[in-house]
Amino acid sequence: MNQLSRLEKYTLKRSAEVLVIEVEVDGVPDQVMVFKGFSSSLMRPTAFDPDVPVLPENAVIIQIDRLQSPYSPEAPRYIQQGLTWDRFQPLLDQVGV
Repeated sequence: MNQLSRLEKYTLKRSAEVLVIEVEVDGVPDQVMVFKGFSSSLMRPTAFDPDVPVLPENAVIIQIDRLQSPYSPEAPRYIQQGLTWDRFQPLLDQVGV
């Protein structure tokens, strides 16, 4: 299971959270939001088909922010900011993904 799939499963189990992920794909920055099992790029078009991956396998996660839902870009409510993939691992383990 790839990293984004694990993060999507995490948000299914923690439905009161929204994840905003900073990534880099081939040297190009992107930002992805994950909520209730679905992902969407905030910087480029996202396919309507949920079976089409939002990120390629070579995407590198820079940081993950945990926010309370509902997400409001004008007034985001952060739970934790700037988590690396390694620092996020224990949270994935807690929910069994």
